[in-house]
Amino acid sequence: MDLALEEAKKAKNLGEVPVGAVIVKDGQVIATAHNLKENLKNPLAHAEILAINEACKKLDNWRLSGCELYVTLEPCPMCAGAILQSRISRVHIGTLDDTTGAGGSIINILQNANLPYFVDLVWYHDKRCSDILINFFKSKRLK
Repeated sequence: MDLALEEAKKAKNLGEVPVGAVIVKDGQVIATAHNLKENLKNPLAHAEILAINEACKKLDNWRLSGCELYVTLEPCPMCAGAILQSRISRVHIGTLDDTTGAGGSIINILQNANLPYFVDLVWYHDKRCSDILINFFKSKRLK
């Protein structure tokens, strides 16, 4: 989660919502990313999507079975769908997203019995992950 937080800080420094993601396979980091939605002017440029993209290129495979994703904020429905499609085995979540969370706080796409894939979830409830977001949005409102 420390590496994902470093990625979140990179996003914050670029004026992006500070979310970071890291994908690990067999104990080795294979992808890192942070939100770039504003800079790329692309609604798909979430940290999770960019990390999945990088991991697929690194492994030369769209299947990321056996990979673990560390993400500072609970994935949204779009990212949850990409996580399922990529077959990531486990997702480590830094903090919940009480607006669009799709890992159990608002809806649970990642562990939905009606869908063919199931992802193991590990919740950290890491204060650092929530604080960076709270402070980012607080500073935006002050401007």
